[in-house]
Amino acid sequence: MRIGFHTDAFNSAYFDFDKCLEWAQNNDVHNIECGVIDGVSWIHGLGYQPHVVLYEDPLLLRRKMENYGVRFSQVDAAFPLSGKDGPLYGVPYVLKTIPWAKLAGCERIATTDGLHKPQGLSDPEAMDIMKRSYEQIIEVAEAYEITINIEVHGYFTTNPDMMAKMLDFCDSKYLQMNLDTGNTFIAGQDPVAFCKRFIDRVNHVHVKDVSESLAAAVRGDQTGIAVSQCAIGNGVNAPNIRKCLEMLRDHGFDGVLSMECEGRGGPMIEQSLEWLRQTLAELKISVE
Repeated sequence: MRIGFHTDAFNSAYFDFDKCLEWAQNNDVHNIECGVIDGVSWIHGLGYQPHVVLYEDPLLLRRKMENYGVRFSQVDAAFPLSGKDGPLYGVPYVLKTIPWAKLAGCERIATTDGLHKPQGLSDPEAMDIMKRSYEQIIEVAEAYEITINIEVHGYFTTNPDMMAKMLDFCDSKYLQMNLDTGNTFIAGQDPVAFCKRFIDRVNHVHVKDVSESLAAAVRGDQTGIAVSQCAIGNGVNAPNIRKCLEMLRDHGFDGVLSMECEGRGGPMIEQSLEWLRQTLAELKISVE
């Protein structure tokens, strides 16, 4: 398996993407995941946001990343596809990201649904909208040989029965799943059972713990959290993460484990990295 991290970890530290690359190099991490921005943002332009913009040349960015010994494991184009705005904004956003990701040397793009039941739509209506959206997206993704991952993050995707239907939207090897250990847990699901049910479709993993206080306050009431406010291994979800890693090992998963936690400028994510490396060693999982 390979270890990576999502640059969301450094949102509150106001890192830019280059500083994330420096962190990766300094900590011997060679896989990075970030969001892509379609347009101009003042906070990004001033160097306060750790994501990349689609107007940045992907080949030059790829060359820069290679100098740091880092590559993309996935880019995040997860504008919610479940609501009425999904076809209007989300689909063009993903379609624009696909050729950019190909040139940037990235093989995966994360997509998802909204955190809440979409307003003005029944569940079947929202699912039908998403099905048409994913059919459009996968047609292009197949041409570029880019995997589209459905991330466990929202109202539909944290429901295992709905997730199963979404993964059947298209008969394509380029439609897979991004397992998120934290979002499944905070939604009131069992991350281990979720992993077991979809283990054949797991293409990328977000390793996310959940603090005891957050779990007590909102578990079962929320469907997704951006980042955990505790280091991986220090929360109530750590035993589930360990069991998921065992299952993935036994199934032959050799993809990326992307850490998601509040970085606090470094210390918290470094503690997470130490725990993950130690746990993988204990489970006799080799790391590339």
